[in-house]
Amino acid sequence: MKEQILKVLYESDGFVSGQELCDRLGVSRTAVWKVINQLKDEGYEIESVNRKGYCLSKAPDVLSEAEIASQMKTEHFGRNICYYNEVGSTNNQAKLLAEQGAVHGTLVVAEIQNAGKGRRGRQWSSPAGLGAWMSVIMRPKLLPVDASMLTLLAGMAVTDAVNSFGIHSQIKWPNDIVIDGRKICGILTEMSTELEYINYVVTGIGVNVHNREFPEGIAQVATSLDLAAGSMTSNIHRSTLIARIMKAFEGYYETFVKEKSLAFIREEYNKRLVNFEKEVYILEKDKKRSGLCLGIDDSGCLIAVIDGQEEHIVSGEVSVRGVLGYV
Repeated sequence: MKEQILKVLYESDGFVSGQELCDRLGVSRTAVWKVINQLKDEGYEIESVNRKGYCLSKAPDVLSEAEIASQMKTEHFGRNICYYNEVGSTNNQAKLLAEQGAVHGTLVVAEIQNAGKGRRGRQWSSPAGLGAWMSVIMRPKLLPVDASMLTLLAGMAVTDAVNSFGIHSQIKWPNDIVIDGRKICGILTEMSTELEYINYVVTGIGVNVHNREFPEGIAQVATSLDLAAGSMTSNIHRSTLIARIMKAFEGYYETFVKEKSLAFIREEYNKRLVNFEKEVYILEKDKKRSGLCLGIDDSGCLIAVIDGQEEHIVSGEVSVRGVLGYV
């Protein structure tokens, strides 16, 4: 009921009468009053006026199952929410839930990850109150070889969501989102398969929102939405950001599982690609080559001209860097 009352308050332009809430939810005025007081205790500023009802004047940037659910505008993604105050990593928790039968679209969100992870086993800093740390479980009817393309779809979804707040972001292939050349988001896709069948895919997304400083090892390459907004805070609520990412991701996902190709986003993806038509370094195991980045192909491989030859590079095999550093 808390989710439903929050949703009504968010969507209402002005006051909502207690009787209207009772009628919509089929509960008593006392039940509504109790939930309103719970919300006030959680930091929501709600005006209560006799004969007018309730009006949400200010909402805190909190994460809870009810808060996140009240923002969702999806069919499947994020309709089943598992919220945790603290986990090792949302990807590991999502994989555990998937093994236990969690439905397609289940969203795992945590306030803190104490063992957050990035690509190639790197750690991801995930402190409390500062970011949006989430993983979504998918059960696509795809071949395992196609699953890596979901990372690129997630990248499109994150840039859609960030850009909707008026902050320009770009994609660093295959799994980072950057603002002014600094990383705000990492994406990690993992899966469970049997021969030519996918049991489930988990895509983890970590977005720096309110961070003002970073651990020494990443301080030179990381940023946050607040820092990107300048001296003013971004005023971005993490629950809204999460909901917008899920909405965009679901839309891309639904088209992709029908077409089984990235042709439908290829042109737009390349426009958002921070290294498009620029010189990059291709870093393989113990080999470093330079080439001209020409964007992605319909399978999500990076196209690069290296020593005069066009190559299609698979994301799992390499890292890509700009010739002057991270981008």
